[in-house]
Amino acid sequence: MLQRIAFLLCLLAAPALAQSPPAAPAPAPIAKPATVRVALETAAGTITVEIETERAPITAANFLRYVDQKRYDGTAFYRADPVAPNFGLIQGGTRNDPKRTLKPIPHEPTTKTGLSNTDGAISMARGAPGTATSDFFIIIGDMSGLDAKPDQPGDNLGFAAFGHVVDGMDVVHKILASPTSPTAGEGVMKGQMLEPKITILHARRVI
Repeated sequence: MLQRIAFLLCLLAAPALAQSPPAAPAPAPIAKPATVRVALETAAGTITVEIETERAPITAANFLRYVDQKRYDGTAFYRADPVAPNFGLIQGGTRNDPKRTLKPIPHEPTTKTGLSNTDGAISMARGAPGTATSDFFIIIGDMSGLDAKPDQPGDNLGFAAFGHVVDGMDVVHKILASPTSPTAGEGVMKGQMLEPKITILHARRVI
């Protein structure tokens, strides 16, 4: 009799087990936005930057044109603005050399790309929006105040960040601390011109 009761209990339990919902599949990993790495070999050492080809396609494509056409080879980091210890920016590029400089590109604000001008970011130098050509700067410290601020008056489109340093921030700090001329430069850049400049020997994609 006990064996029969146990058998019936097994039959009653079987459908309940069969109806148990399957385990939920593990969530798919979020794909990282596409990037390209570029090594800037300078007289002070190598800086490797990761360029956001997917999130900042216009600005990234422009920078890579200069790299692929070797237009940065023999240019320089020419400006260092040490706002405070471990805080500021360094700037380099062709400085409007007509033999090296391509046409200006449309401005890609940080509100569109989702990037920010924080520690290690590489961003485009510009005058008015849409005037950026070759010159870029690398940030030391959090300078997210340079991001687009559409709720602010005036030119509120900020500076177009398009990547960040993945290796060589020690070189960036070394350049930031390099000597500057007390008299060279105009306007807000007076006293920020490196003397001597730090040559960019060459810029190449990292394969």
